[in-house]
Amino acid sequence: MRFEEIKKRAESQWGVFSHNPHILVGTATCGKAAGALDVIEAFKNELSRRDIRVPIIQVGCIGLCYAEPLVIISKPDSLRIAYHNVTPDLASRLVEGYIVGDDPCLEIALGTFETDERGTPYIPELPRFEHELRLILGRCGYIDPENIHDYIANRGYSALARALGMSPEQIVEEIKRSGLRGRGGAGFYAGEKWDQCRRAPAKRKYVICNADEGDPGAFMDRVILESDPQEVIEGMIIAGYAIGAERGYIYVRAEYPLAIERIRNALRQAEEIGLLGEDILGSGFHFHIGITEGAGAFVSGEATALVAAMEGKRSEPRVRPPRLAEAGLWGCPTLLNNVKTFAYVPFIIGNGIDQFLSIGTEHSKGTAVFTLAGKIQYPGLTEVPMGTTLRKVVYDIAGGMRNQKKFKAVQIGGPSGGCIPETLLDLPIDFDSLHEAGSMMGSGGMIFMDEEDCAVDTARFFLDFTTKESCGKCTMCRMGTLQLLSILEDICTGKAKIEDMELLQELSQDVKMGSLCGLGRSAPNPVLTTMRYFGDEYRAHILEKRCPALVCKDLIAYYILREKCDRACEHCILVCPTEAIKGGKGEIKVINQEKCSKCGTCLEVCPPEYHAVVKISPISKLPPDPKGEEGPAQGGG
Repeated sequence: MRFEEIKKRAESQWGVFSHNPHILVGTATCGKAAGALDVIEAFKNELSRRDIRVPIIQVGCIGLCYAEPLVIISKPDSLRIAYHNVTPDLASRLVEGYIVGDDPCLEIALGTFETDERGTPYIPELPRFEHELRLILGRCGYIDPENIHDYIANRGYSALARALGMSPEQIVEEIKRSGLRGRGGAGFYAGEKWDQCRRAPAKRKYVICNADEGDPGAFMDRVILESDPQEVIEGMIIAGYAIGAERGYIYVRAEYPLAIERIRNALRQAEEIGLLGEDILGSGFHFHIGITEGAGAFVSGEATALVAAMEGKRSEPRVRPPRLAEAGLWGCPTLLNNVKTFAYVPFIIGNGIDQFLSIGTEHSKGTAVFTLAGKIQYPGLTEVPMGTTLRKVVYDIAGGMRNQKKFKAVQIGGPSGGCIPETLLDLPIDFDSLHEAGSMMGSGGMIFMDEEDCAVDTARFFLDFTTKESCGKCTMCRMGTLQLLSILEDICTGKAKIEDMELLQELSQDVKMGSLCGLGRSAPNPVLTTMRYFGDEYRAHILEKRCPALVCKDLIAYYILREKCDRACEHCILVCPTEAIKGGKGEIKVINQEKCSKCGTCLEVCPPEYHAVVKISPISKLPPDPKGEEGPAQGGG
C-alpha cells in the first residue's frame, strides 16, 4: 500500500476522533501506579449509567508525573482541560460537570490546552510548558501509543516516506549536517557514527537501540517507549536504510514490562501495514526489528558490554578499537544509538535540518530531555532547548524546592554525573558547559537537593552505587572506586584525616585515567564536583566532626529540650523503634544516646506546638539549658 493511502486513512480516523468529545487518561507506568486504571473503570461505569458514548483513550505520559492520574477532557468548540490527581470518586463529578454540562470543574483543573491548525497540542495556559520545546515528547500523552494510526495522523512515518526517496548517502549527510549528538551520555556526533557504519565493508550490519536506562532517577527512555514507541521505530528504520542494515534490535530493561508490551504491539502494527518488514512501502528495502530484554546490570548500558550481553556473554566492556561501527554484534558493523537519538531522526529528516539547527547552542543542537526528581515541587519529565539555564528548569519548570527550602545542588547525568551548586544556576544546559563544570549530560537525569542534603553523603551514595555496579574487569575501577568509597565512609563517620581530601583527589584522577569504560572513567565525578563546590562541608566533617546538613548519623544526635517537653505527651516514646526514650506520664522524656538509632522518628512525631526534639551536630554545641542543668537531656551517652 502506498504511504499516501495509509496516511489518508489514518487522518480520516483521527479527524472523527478529534472532532468529537473524548477522554484521555495517562496510563504510562506513573499513571498506572497512581491508580489510572481505577479511574478509567469509574469513568466507564458513570458513562454507561448515563448511557453516554464518549471514548476513553489510554495514552502515555505527558511529563507531569506529579499530577497523575491525569485526565484530559476534550469537547468540540470548547476548552481541552487537563485534570490532576483524579480519583475514581471524581469521575462522576467530571462527567456531570464538563461532559454533560458546561462547568469546567476548575477546582480540580490543572490547566487548559489549545491546538494549532494541525491539531497538534501545545499548552500555553500551563506555565510550565511555556518554557519547553517538545520535539520528541510532542505526542506523548496525547496519542494512543497502541494505535499506529494515531501516530501516522500526527505526521508519523512521513519522514520514512521521504527517506526512502533519498539515497543512503543523502540521509547520512543530513544527520551529519544537523549536528545531532548522541543522547545516551557521551554526546558523540551521530552523523559521524552513521557514516562510519555505512562505509564499513560487510554483507550484514545491525542497528541497535539502547533502552537500558540504568541511571537512578532516570525514566526518559521508558516514557518515550511507553507513550510514543513508533517514533523510535521509525528512526531505527531510517537508520537501517541509511547504513545498509536489514536487522535491528531494541535492547530494553527487563524491568520495563509496559514498555516492552507496547513496543511489541507497535512492531506488530507496523509490520501489518507494510511500514516494517519485507519490501517497506514497495521500496525493495527490508528491515526487521526484534526485542532483547536487558541483563539487569548498570554496566550493560555501555555499548560494548551491551553487545556482549546480546551475544550471550558476560556483560563486560572491551577495548576499542575496533569500534562497534566496524565490528559490533556478532563481529558485524553495528550502529548503536540511544532511544532519544533515534527519536530525533524523524523530526530531522521529516522537517529538514534547518529547523533543528535553529534550536540550541553552537555545538549542542536541538533539545534536551530530562527527568526531574528529588526535592522539587513538580517532578516529572521536561524537554527544553539546549542552552536553557538551570535556573529556568529549577524554578520555572520544576516549581522550585518543596516546603520553601533553599536550593543547594542538582546532580546531572546520573551516578556518574556531577553536583552543580547554586552559584552555577545560570549555567546553560549543553554538552560543553556541563563538561566544563565537571558534570555531564549523561542520559538526562536530574536529581535536585536542598539545604538538608549533605554533599559528602551524596557523593558517598552515588559512589556506593557505581562500586556495586562495576563489572570488576579493570583494577582501577574495581579497587579504586572501593577505596574512594571507604574514604568517604570514614569522612561521614568522623574517622577521616584532612590528608584524605588530597588522597581523594589523586585517587579520583587515577580511576578516571585507568578505567576501560565510561562507568569507571566517570565514577569519580560526584566526588570531584562535591569537593570542588562544597569543600567546606568536607572540612567540617573532618576537622570539626560535624555534618552541617545534619545528615550523617555518626555526626548527629537527637535530644529532648527540658523546657519544651510536654510531660503528658508520649508520642516519641510510642514510636521509638529501639525503646531509647524513657519517661512516664508527668515526667520529662529523655533519650538514651547509646540506644538511639538516629532514625529521626521522634522528631517527626513531636507536636509542632512543642518542638521539643532537636537534631544537632556536634553534641558539644547543644543549646544551653535555661535552668543551668547539665545538657537538655539526660541518659546514657
